[in-house]
Amino acid sequence: MGVPLRSCNVRKPNGMMRLIVTTFAGVIFGFFLGVSVPTLSLSKMNLPSSLFPSIDLTYIEDKYSGLSTQVLFNALNTLKTNKVVSMPSYKYNGTKIWIPTNPRGAERLPPGIIESESDFYLRRLWGQPSEDLTIKPKYLVTFTVGYNQKNNIDAAVKKFSENFTIVLFHYDGLTTEWDEFEWSKRAIHVSVRKQTKWWYAKRFLHPDIVAPYDYIFMWDEDLGVEHFDAEEYIKLVRKHGLEISQPGLDPNSGGLTWAMTRKRDNTEVHKNTEERPGWCTDPHLPPCAAFVEIMATVFSRDAWRCVWHMIQNDLVHGWGLDFSLRKCVEPPHEKIGVVDAQWILHQSVPSLGNQGQAEGGKAPWEVVRERCRKEWTMFQDRMTNAEKAYFEAMGMKPTNLTAR
Repeated sequence: MGVPLRSCNVRKPNGMMRLIVTTFAGVIFGFFLGVSVPTLSLSKMNLPSSLFPSIDLTYIEDKYSGLSTQVLFNALNTLKTNKVVSMPSYKYNGTKIWIPTNPRGAERLPPGIIESESDFYLRRLWGQPSEDLTIKPKYLVTFTVGYNQKNNIDAAVKKFSENFTIVLFHYDGLTTEWDEFEWSKRAIHVSVRKQTKWWYAKRFLHPDIVAPYDYIFMWDEDLGVEHFDAEEYIKLVRKHGLEISQPGLDPNSGGLTWAMTRKRDNTEVHKNTEERPGWCTDPHLPPCAAFVEIMATVFSRDAWRCVWHMIQNDLVHGWGLDFSLRKCVEPPHEKIGVVDAQWILHQSVPSLGNQGQAEGGKAPWEVVRERCRKEWTMFQDRMTNAEKAYFEAMGMKPTNLTAR
């Protein structure tokens, strides 16, 4: 007798249940895939407007925070590497560029057109731009001057070769009078009455303006240069690795305050000294080391980029800067020094001081000097407070904070 067929008892798979399980698995997979892909800003994407004529991309970005297609993911990576997003080759009329790594304000420009630095090179009004410059000066020298010191400046400028761009900052408003000197016709003249060299420096010597120059000389107008040669000075600065320097001061200089800046015999450069008892708390700190004055300072390009940011807009005399220049190089007691083999004479002519205004029975130069001393204290306080705020924010408690 045959075995009866039990086909009526065989259970068929439930199609609806399979659909539900598959859908649930797809949702879970999609969720984890979505959170694993970085978000992309649609409003910064270079999408063809002709394809999306009525779609508000900002609205979409707000409503849907993430996109996971490979094309958009690749576009994001391209943005991060400072390249323009390369979208599929659609034909459209308008384009938009947004590159966050461009200089601030230039995010909408293609990188190839950006000029983030400038210079003081003089250009012609005619001919090919590529033929304008027969020589590109490698160094910059600035003097803050009054016309009464014209002969002194004339002698000083002649110590600088054609490798130097010459900039005169005029605090007395007289500029065309300098055309009696042939070199004046190729110099840069900036005139604002009764302003100091540090006021000028903060406004006209931005690091991106002076970037082409290896060294920046910032000199006063009352310096005797009989024993100075700029090209030889540069050679010694390079040889001894000085980022911030000054020529040694002739012992006969007026107002010779610091032992560090006094010229020494039989040596090319010195980087430290011994001062009066109690003046130096550390042999590697100012005024015994890591120190030059601000009358005839020479900065490397990199050092100046730091120092410029330290100059305060309202503290125009620069007093106190010399004790803080060390914060811009490392190690300062090796990178700051005085060049003895090329020395100068400080004549101590108070010409800019006489641009002050007499007050309370005090002469113009006296009220200017009073302002200088106040600025020194103010600068020290600002530096100390800024350092204190930084270290406290970092959870550190340094025991010795001082601008000196």
